[in-house]
Amino acid sequence: MRWPASLQARLGLSLGLVLTVLWLVAAAVTAVIVRGELDEVFDSALRETAERILPLAVTDIVGRETQGVTQRLAPIRAHDEFFTYVVRDADGRTLLQSHAADPAVFPGYEGPGFRETATHRLYSDAALQGTIRITVAEPLAHRAATAREIQMGLGLPLLVVLPLALAAIILAVRFSLDPLRRFRARLDARGARDLSEVPAEDLPTEITPLAATLNGLLTRLGGAFEAERSFAANAAHELRTPLAGAIAQAQRLRSETRDSAAAQRAGDIEETLKRLTRRTERLMQLARAEGGCLQSETAHDARAALRLVVGDMARSLQSPDLALDLPDTPVLSTIDPDALGIVCRNLVENALRHGAAHGQVAVCLTKAGDLIVSNAGPVVARDRLASLTDRFQRGAQTSGGSGLGLTIVAAIANRTDGTLTLTSPRPGAVDGFEARFRLPTAPSVG
Repeated sequence: MRWPASLQARLGLSLGLVLTVLWLVAAAVTAVIVRGELDEVFDSALRETAERILPLAVTDIVGRETQGVTQRLAPIRAHDEFFTYVVRDADGRTLLQSHAADPAVFPGYEGPGFRETATHRLYSDAALQGTIRITVAEPLAHRAATAREIQMGLGLPLLVVLPLALAAIILAVRFSLDPLRRFRARLDARGARDLSEVPAEDLPTEITPLAATLNGLLTRLGGAFEAERSFAANAAHELRTPLAGAIAQAQRLRSETRDSAAAQRAGDIEETLKRLTRRTERLMQLARAEGGCLQSETAHDARAALRLVVGDMARSLQSPDLALDLPDTPVLSTIDPDALGIVCRNLVENALRHGAAHGQVAVCLTKAGDLIVSNAGPVVARDRLASLTDRFQRGAQTSGGSGLGLTIVAAIANRTDGTLTLTSPRPGAVDGFEARFRLPTAPSVG
């Protein structure tokens, strides 16, 4: 027999089995004790019956006019006679017997005391120097039937009490494990990035050390992740000023030199430094996506942030080809506007960088709260789609991207209970790429 995996089932089953065995053993021991006491009571009744009847029988037999005649006492009313008796003389002749007595049941007199045959329990006694002898018999079946009735009286209540006791045990175990279930529910409700301590005040003392160990592990993990995020954010922030200075020096060197080769090299250095600057900006965004507060307590209209971001990107591009489609009614979302701006900027830059050279990038916000960014371009293989949100994964090796744009968007989606869905080709088209970001929305007003 295999024990169930559930702790509640194990406790209920083990306690139920132990209780059942103990009760059965107690009932069996009680039945044995009661049977012994019952035999003592019946033996006492046999002896008292003989001692009461024998003097009366002696008086009756001595006062008879005719000696040696058997007399059978007639019953006053019909009844079951469990105790029967016979009175005999020294020669074994029956002088007196009860109305239901069967002489064949009574063996010869062998002295006073108890005897037992295959069918009866007997008690014998004598008076007048052994000349008048009495034997009282009780059927063993009567004792066995009485013992069975007592055993049934002890056993039948168990058929009712045991199921009730087992149900009470199950309820008690379930009630006792409720704090553990609440602790598990609180832990299960945590987000992937929530490493704060789980409240464990109501746990039993046997489980409290385990909860304390788990909370300690969460604290250490949180500290390690925070150190990693802080390092990335601080490093990216500290690199901003030196990189800006280096870019300025490269631009100055290119403007002052008259050597075309040196000017070309200065331009290459400037472009490399600009890519490094973009990389540091992405690292700062990733650090915020993985560690910052990305949701606000109040809902905001997502259309305002998208207008600002798309408009700024359209003005900064030399040949902007962005199409923004917003609904007429507000789309309320609890995502932080800065985080939404990071999502929109990364999705648009990813579409511009990896899409067709002269294709249009469509930015659409639906009333249901879906931000959709799609572009024309080559189809991305299905096995590549799943890995695009991994760090430093590029759609094309020659695109010059950082490989962090979709990773940042996926991290924000994970932290805000949103979803990011990548599709290629675009729905309704044979080419292109579509990214759909589901915003955490709030009920619309009006």
